[in-house]
Amino acid sequence: MQIDVHHPSELPAAIPVILEGLAGRRKIALYGEMGAGKTTFVKAFCEYLGVQGNTASPTFSLVNQYRYTLPEGETAYFHHLDLYRLRDASEAFDIGLEDMLYDPWYCVIEWPQIVESMLPPDTAKINIGILTETSRRILIL
Repeated sequence: MQIDVHHPSELPAAIPVILEGLAGRRKIALYGEMGAGKTTFVKAFCEYLGVQGNTASPTFSLVNQYRYTLPEGETAYFHHLDLYRLRDASEAFDIGLEDMLYDPWYCVIEWPQIVESMLPPDTAKINIGILTETSRRILIL
């Protein structure tokens, strides 16, 4: 599935279409070059789910966990990881990646290349490509 977003302000409206493309998958490997808008994507995704408060890049913390409420009132979690600074996959174990990959919650991983062999087989792969200064192409695989 391919979705073109011509301005960041259009991204929230694209999230329901992206969710259709995910077909229920909750583990997402997020690819794109520096500045492509990976964190902006996660922010829009979290806003759509109803996460309260500020969402930020976990570049230095490696993992941010957010809470939101499901329609039936249950608390749900959203794991946002940025693995850019990891030197090897063993460091991913130290931050609890394996637990996050096999729990029922959303887990979005920026810079997932170092842990690709650990990802569940049904992990969605999303690539954000830069078209222009404000336009992006989102490919869901």
